[in-house]
Amino acid sequence: MIIKKAEIEKFERLKRVKLINSICGVRGVHLIGTKSKSNICNLAIFSSVTHLGSNPPLLSFVSRPSNMVKRDTINNIQETKYYTINSIHTNMIKNAHQTSGKYHFEKSEFKECDIKKEYIDTFPAPFVDQSNIKIGLKLIEKIIVKHNKTQIVIGEIILIKTKYQNIEQNFRDTASIIGLNSYYKHKKLTELPYVKIK
Repeated sequence: MIIKKAEIEKFERLKRVKLINSICGVRGVHLIGTKSKSNICNLAIFSSVTHLGSNPPLLSFVSRPSNMVKRDTINNIQETKYYTINSIHTNMIKNAHQTSGKYHFEKSEFKECDIKKEYIDTFPAPFVDQSNIKIGLKLIEKIIVKHNKTQIVIGEIILIKTKYQNIEQNFRDTASIIGLNSYYKHKKLTELPYVKIK
């Protein structure tokens, strides 16, 4: 099957979104936690978290243009500069998926989706209590993609909390996603040596 650009452009919106969202295959999926200046906690599911470097330790995520629909996550990050990225596990999928709904900004997805929040030390943004991996970040840069106004949010890691000391153990039963709503379970196949060409 070959699908060309002209045909894709004629697709009904949801069909086009599903295709382009899924064509790159399985991706990691996370919950991003924020808090507004008026102390309302927000939680939203994202499948675009990417590692940008380890020194300094940077992660990014992608958000659609703010003028299209409400973006509480982006607004809160811009206001407070702090946010959290939390892993999603197979026993959390249904509740985590519910955070994709468009809740009123005065309602917290933690409460509406029955997800318990946690605070760590003095970090100002809420973490997800059930997550095995919890990452606290500070906003350092936001890039607007000129072609479609998509926002790339870049944060520096301030703290990491894991359930298990063995990092790999925290990835057991971690969920991943294809498209908008097809969830999968990670499975380790093998571990290969680092390739160094002499």
